[in-house]
Amino acid sequence: MSLSSSSCSRSSIVARLRASGCVYAEEEAQLLLAAAGGPEELASMVARRADGLPLEPILGWAEFHGLRITVEPEVFVPRRRTEFLVDQAAALADGERPVVVDLCCGAGAVGAALAAALDRIELYATDLHPTAVRCARRNIAHHGRVYEGDLYEPLPTALRGHVDVLAVNAPYVPSESLGTMPPEARVHEPRLALDGGADGLDTQRRVAAEAPLWLAPGGHLLIETGEPQAQRTADVLERNGLVPRVTGSEDLEATVVIGTLRREAREP
Repeated sequence: MSLSSSSCSRSSIVARLRASGCVYAEEEAQLLLAAAGGPEELASMVARRADGLPLEPILGWAEFHGLRITVEPEVFVPRRRTEFLVDQAAALADGERPVVVDLCCGAGAVGAALAAALDRIELYATDLHPTAVRCARRNIAHHGRVYEGDLYEPLPTALRGHVDVLAVNAPYVPSESLGTMPPEARVHEPRLALDGGADGLDTQRRVAAEAPLWLAPGGHLLIETGEPQAQRTADVLERNGLVPRVTGSEDLEATVVIGTLRREAREP
């Protein structure tokens, strides 16, 4: 009898996961059973999950926008709410082959989803975390280039003034709120992927300050943010010469602020 067909094994796994506090124990048990290559691997996977390790790095992937995104331990796991950022960016990616940058890319989920959603894009991505960059290179392998470094610093300078869509899921959790986050994030994801500083906007300010140098006339900067912070994020974009608007999804509990560079911004 295979592992996946053993009702006893499945029921015992569900019981252990439920006892450890997993809300979706039945679904998680099924995923672990399907992923395990044998009894020993399954036992190890269940033990790690029961100890609080997030499910996604145990499986080696996270579901995002219809894709399986490769993730590893200590890498930010893409959230479903960020699918709204992808949808907004895809709607604004005009032209035959728009230039798209996934800044603070993490595992490259946004870039990979945009590449899958659009026929042709010229895709670039950057992140500061080496493990995230390794994952992103696997997820974006055939669609674009991934650079390791701080924000715009590693991007080719030839991109300046030519980026049509700049999609950013930068950290925006206020430092004092990190302690209230679920342990899956607080304990197992890198702080630099979560901590947005005192008001959550530190990295957003840095992104916005240089965005006009990289955007093409009429290009768009899209930043995921928290709903309570949205107006302040919009103000940051406006102070840096972009025309902001706030959009959101109640279903996904997602908020994205879009800043557009006026087409006349570089006209003589």
